[in-house]
Amino acid sequence: MKHTVSVFLLLIFFWLINSGYYKPLLLSFGLFSAIFVVYLTHRMDVVDHESHPLHLFTLKLPSYYVWLVGQLILSNIDVVKRVWSGRNSISPCTAWLPLSQTTDIGRVIYANSSTLTPGTVAMDLEDDRVYVHALSLEGLEDLRAGEMDRRVSNLER
Repeated sequence: MKHTVSVFLLLIFFWLINSGYYKPLLLSFGLFSAIFVVYLTHRMDVVDHESHPLHLFTLKLPSYYVWLVGQLILSNIDVVKRVWSGRNSISPCTAWLPLSQTTDIGRVIYANSSTLTPGTVAMDLEDDRVYVHALSLEGLEDLRAGEMDRRVSNLER
């Protein structure tokens, strides 16, 4: 039930922010459409802890985003250096890396986070491992070191 209420409040919030009009008729249209969408999603039984992960919205999430943005900046700089240095600095490689996440959403967050950082792409995701392509062996070793895996696992707790 808390997930359904959360979806309703999120829909109302987005309606108010994106609408910009606060006339009674338009507000009633927004309220009606939010109620209708929540009714449909509840009937379809698609709102649960996986589709609307409230447990991830803690103080850990902003700190993870800050860390991830830092990694994005560092990875961008590394890719630019490698491109400017020429072919000898690029050594594409792939590997299966183990995952310590216990939920599907945690595994997806890890795979998406590694794909967001330039120079690495998650190509396949299985039960407890991810297949990663890296622009260089050093990039793959950074993922093997497990810092990103540890931080995403920390989000799940």
